[in-house]
Amino acid sequence: MLKKIEQWIDKTNTYYTSQRVCCSQFKNEFSDFYPLDFLSNSFYVVVDKIPKPDFDELRSMGVSDFIDMDAAGITYKNTYYVLPHMQDNLRVHFHELVHVAQWGELGSIAFMQRYLSEIQQLGYHNAPLELMAYELDAHFTHAGEGINIPRHVANTL
Repeated sequence: MLKKIEQWIDKTNTYYTSQRVCCSQFKNEFSDFYPLDFLSNSFYVVVDKIPKPDFDELRSMGVSDFIDMDAAGITYKNTYYVLPHMQDNLRVHFHELVHVAQWGELGSIAFMQRYLSEIQQLGYHNAPLELMAYELDAHFTHAGEGINIPRHVANTL
């Protein structure tokens, strides 16, 4: 199942390649949190509808609520997708970049396995990977001290 999801992700990311925007544009806003090389290898795409793999197998695993949830953004590997009304929201970008760091640290299969397991067992709002992203984006939003996010994610996972 995870390979099927990864193939869907790769196909989705490839489809949107020409629309990707490099996150290096946030080098000033996120300079105390994300190294430039990390931002230069991270991308976002503005879409009218957040792409999600809607497979019967996923629904039978009990993640229908997540699939059907109205999300402001979603991350697949080093690319995340945001809705037009969120494209200027730095907190959303910061949050999704935490997920880019998580994907990078864990690798695709391990990230998907852990993320799905957390959502199944604890629900989206209590999933540790999500809680980490929400805590860090809140820290940023409240002008918290700079933290190297990719390093923090690596040390925390």
